Amino acid sequence: MFSGASSRKQTKMIKVVTPILLLIVLYIFWNVYNNHKTKRSKLNLPPGSFGWPFLGETLALLRANWDGVPERFVQERIEKYGSPLVFKTSLLGERMAVLCGPAGNKFLFANENKLVAMWWPFQVKKLFGRCLLTIRGDEAKWMRKMLLSYLGPDAFASHYAATMDVVTRRHIDVHWRGKEVVNVYQTVKLCSFELSCCLFMSLDKPNQIAKLASLFNTLLKGIIELPINFPGTRFYKSKKAVSSITAELITIIKARRVELEEGKASSSQDLLSHLLTSSDENGRYLTEKDIAKNILLLLFAGHDTSTVTITLLMKCLAEHPRVYDKVLKEQLDICKAKEAGELLKWEDIQNMRYSSNVVSEVLRLYPATSGTYREALVDIEYAGYTIPKGWKLHWSASSTHKDKANFEDPTRFDPMFEGSGPKPFAFVPFGGGPRMCLGKEFSRLEVLTFLHNIVTNFKWDLLIHDDKIKYNPVPVPAKGLPIRIHSHQV
Repeated sequence: MFSGASSRKQTKMIKVVTPILLLIVLYIFWNVYNNHKTKRSKLNLPPGSFGWPFLGETLALLRANWDGVPERFVQERIEKYGSPLVFKTSLLGERMAVLCGPAGNKFLFANENKLVAMWWPFQVKKLFGRCLLTIRGDEAKWMRKMLLSYLGPDAFASHYAATMDVVTRRHIDVHWRGKEVVNVYQTVKLCSFELSCCLFMSLDKPNQIAKLASLFNTLLKGIIELPINFPGTRFYKSKKAVSSITAELITIIKARRVELEEGKASSSQDLLSHLLTSSDENGRYLTEKDIAKNILLLLFAGHDTSTVTITLLMKCLAEHPRVYDKVLKEQLDICKAKEAGELLKWEDIQNMRYSSNVVSEVLRLYPATSGTYREALVDIEYAGYTIPKGWKLHWSASSTHKDKANFEDPTRFDPMFEGSGPKPFAFVPFGGGPRMCLGKEFSRLEVLTFLHNIVTNFKWDLLIHDDKIKYNPVPVPAKGLPIRIHSHQV
C-alpha cells in the first residue's frame, strides 16, 4: 500500500520536474549556442534581445500580426532600444537584424547578391521547392528574365487588359449582379484565381479551376505554421496539397507540350507555352517540374495578394464616399470615351491616375506583404554595428509606411501621391531592387480592371464597420468584408 503511494508520488514529481529540467537544458544550450555564434562581434551587435530560447520573439511578431498592427513589433523595439536604424532579435528560430525605415530598405535592396541574398523560412522552402522564390544568383537572374518577358509592362500592351476585362465582366455577371449581400474576400478570390489560371495556362474548365483553388486554400493555411510534418497538422496538409497541385500542373504541362508539337498551341499563347519553348543562352530548357514549381509560385502570389488589395480597396471606398465619387467620375469618363461594350485597353489603364493613387494609398495602409527576409553573405557593418555572416535580416513595409517621419499622418487614408510622391524607399509595397515583386504590373492591372468594372456597376455599404484586419500572413478582414450592394440606376 505504502509502496504504491510512494510510486505515485515519484511519478507525479517526475512529471513536474522533467519539463523544468528540459527548460533548463534548453536555456543552457541556447546561451552556449548564441555565445558561440556571436563571440566574434558580441561587443558590436545591434541593441535588442533574442527573447525566449528557440521561440525568440516570434510570438510577439505573430501577436502584432493577429491584432492587425504588424508595425507594432518594430515600433516598440525602436522606442525601447533607442535605435531607429537597426535592432537585433530572434525570429523563426534565427538570429536576426531588423533594418528600419527608408535607409534600411535602400541598403538591403542595393546590396542584393553582394552583401545579402534572399532568404525564406524552412517551411516556405520546403513547400515551394526550387523556384524563383527560393533560388539565388545567376540562375535566379535567368529565371526572372524569362518570367519578366511575359509579366512585364511590355506584355500588357497587347491583350492582357482586354482578357482581364472579359474575365472580370463575366465574374461580376455571375457572382455580383442580382445579389444583395456579397462576401468580398471570398468572392474576389474566385475571380483572381480564375484570372491567373486563364492568363498563365489558358485554363478555362470550371471544375479544374475549382479543384486547384481548393488545394491552394489548404496550401495557404500552412505557410506560416510550425513545420511539423505529422498527419493532421496544417503544415502536413499543405505539403500534401503542394504534391497534388504539382501533379495536376505537370499533367497540364505534358498536354501542352503535345499540343505545341502538333501545332495546336503557339509559343506565345500564354506563360506556360513561353516557359516550355524558351531556353537560356546555352540552350538549356526548364524541366517540367521546374515549370510546375514556378507556375505554382505565380498562382500562389496571385491567389491572395491581388485579392486582399481589392478587398481592402472596397473597404476604403465604402468608408470614404468622397473618394468613391471621384473614382467613379474618372471611370465613367473612360467609359464615355469608348464605344458601347468596348473592352479596356492598356491606354485606359494609364489614364486611371486618381484611381491609381487610391490603390497606392490602400497598399500603403495595408501592404499585401508586410516585409521579407535576407541572409548576410559576409560580416556587415551597418549604422556602427556588426551583423555577422549567416544572420538573417528583415525589412518591414508596414513599419515604414506607418512612420510619421515618412508620412505626415500615417494612419489617415489620403490618396495624394502627387508630384514627386513619398521620399525614396519610403513606399515599398512591392519591395525594391533586383528582387522587386515580379507581378507588380500584373497586380496593378488586375486591381484597376476590377475597380473599373465594380464602381461603374455598383455602390456598396459595409455590413460590419469594425471588421478586424488580421495578417495571416496577408491582411484579411476577419469576417471577409460582407457588404450590401446597390446597382447604379440607369
